Amino acid sequence: MPELPEVETTRRGVEPFSRKQRIVELRVREPRLRWPVPADLADRLRGLEVSAVERRAKYLLFRTSAGSLLVHLGMSGSLRVMDPKEPPLKHDHVDLVFDNGRCLRFNDPRRFGCVLWVEPGDRHALLDRLGPEPLSDAFDGEYLYRQSRGRRAPAKSFIMDGHVVVGVGNIYANEALFLSGILPHRAAGRVSRARYERLADNIKQVLTSAIAQGGTTLRDFVGGDGKPGYFAQQLYVYGRAGKACKACGGPLRERRLSQRSTIYCVACQR
Repeated sequence: MPELPEVETTRRGVEPFSRKQRIVELRVREPRLRWPVPADLADRLRGLEVSAVERRAKYLLFRTSAGSLLVHLGMSGSLRVMDPKEPPLKHDHVDLVFDNGRCLRFNDPRRFGCVLWVEPGDRHALLDRLGPEPLSDAFDGEYLYRQSRGRRAPAKSFIMDGHVVVGVGNIYANEALFLSGILPHRAAGRVSRARYERLADNIKQVLTSAIAQGGTTLRDFVGGDGKPGYFAQQLYVYGRAGKACKACGGPLRERRLSQRSTIYCVACQR
């Protein structure tokens, strides 16, 4: 699914066409997404101006004076900047139409995404109890070390827990753990403070690089401008099971952790 860099790429792509624009209409062709599009959402949004487009974890928040429109891309969703007169495709479920003659078109073949309303103050169950943003000052090695004490869960599952830190998805967890020399299946509580400091730094570095390059090219992902990202060209381990490690030349191994593909090098990670 689109991970934090892909969502941030989308945010940056759609913000120039959305911020300071007044909402003329919300067109809902298919309300049956992961959660139903609220029946009164079109009435709530009509006439409101988008003051900012923000990201919290993998959620996009279109801020207005009355509350926020919350969008999640799900497994295969995308937002494109479109002419609202352009005929919709099969899976174009929702249009957010602005007074500048443009619209954001939400396409989601699997319908695992969502388009919901958030009251002022981010009072919504999906936003409660989220951990810090990985690129914020609140996230560092000391924080990870404190949170990990006594935990038996694998280190990879620990850093993918949204209550610990948001937005470290499968691809980037694999990459950051490799760069930090930490086995994904090592118990989180058995990783030292110094190694967590390296891991926090590498999480920031991997995510920052991915955002700068437009996200990872995935089969279903396209950014707000319709162009995919290119970070996949630089992946060290993800999707490379059985291939040679770029650091030591040994074969990369694969196992399942929390039902997710996990790639690692037994020589470089411990």
